[in-house]
Amino acid sequence: MAVTIRDVARASGVHVSTVSRSFSAPHLVNPETRTRVLAVAEDLGYRPNRAARALTTGRTHNLGLIVADIANPFFPPLIKAAQAQARLRDYHVFVADTDEDPKAEEDLIQTLTKQVDGVLLCSPRLTNRTIERLREEIPFVLVNRRVKGMPTVLMDVGRGARLAVEHLTELGHRRLAVVTGPSGSWTSKEMQEAAAAMNEVDVVFLGPNPPTVAGGLAAAADVVASGATGVLAYNDLVAIGLIEGLAERGVEVPRDVSVIGVDDIVAGRLSRPKLTTIAMPTAAAGRIAVDMLLQSVDAEAATGVTMLETTLIVRESTGEART
Repeated sequence: MAVTIRDVARASGVHVSTVSRSFSAPHLVNPETRTRVLAVAEDLGYRPNRAARALTTGRTHNLGLIVADIANPFFPPLIKAAQAQARLRDYHVFVADTDEDPKAEEDLIQTLTKQVDGVLLCSPRLTNRTIERLREEIPFVLVNRRVKGMPTVLMDVGRGARLAVEHLTELGHRRLAVVTGPSGSWTSKEMQEAAAAMNEVDVVFLGPNPPTVAGGLAAAADVVASGATGVLAYNDLVAIGLIEGLAERGVEVPRDVSVIGVDDIVAGRLSRPKLTTIAMPTAAAGRIAVDMLLQSVDAEAATGVTMLETTLIVRESTGEART
């Protein structure tokens, strides 16, 4: 027979309402009493009914996490970390994929509104105006997208791009290409601005491109035509595709062209040549975004931007420019 709330109350020596508040409104319960109640509940194997608790508290204890493309290896570490952090806070996470489609993204948010207490938007493709409008319906935290006045977790792509360009110039490269990602991407914008601000280097921007291996394959012809000897790609998938596309044209990496990716996904460490890349703190971003979202859910006042540091990892896909 399933353990009930009355069983926990009887074993704890408290009223049923005290057990209920220990789960739904812990700030209203004496800390010692709540600790005793939770310990008894754990020993008995009691789990509160989420649906009933939602009716009492107005909270679902669910969060939505929407990503641009779940097949992109950049997202799983972020998703895993966010789910683990939410679980520590007694929340569950619903994960959804928009396939880079802003209309699908808007529809998903509207669908989730009545099922979750807040939404994490990771690399959203919606316009700022649409995000601002939808936020009136449910709390948001953005990851890798800046919208004024909204709580945000950013990975410092600009710093990473500067480190990448400096690395290439130190190797003697003077004409560089930045292979950008989807139109409207915050990451692309940060990369372009950082590269354009660097001195003593000629930079050409090639894009927009799909953020996939196929996108990199297609961009290889433009890279060859540009005359660039060093390339910063939108992400590791694009970089891997680019290296393959260059090889099909008889251009060897890094002998003829050096290539740098972004993200530090596992595939980049296993490919040949092993990919030089900008490592992104995706797991940390997932954990921090959940904490910020729950702060917003609780107080409706979470604001500000958390910027996480990126690093350049040098491997085999970059080398000295040919003279």
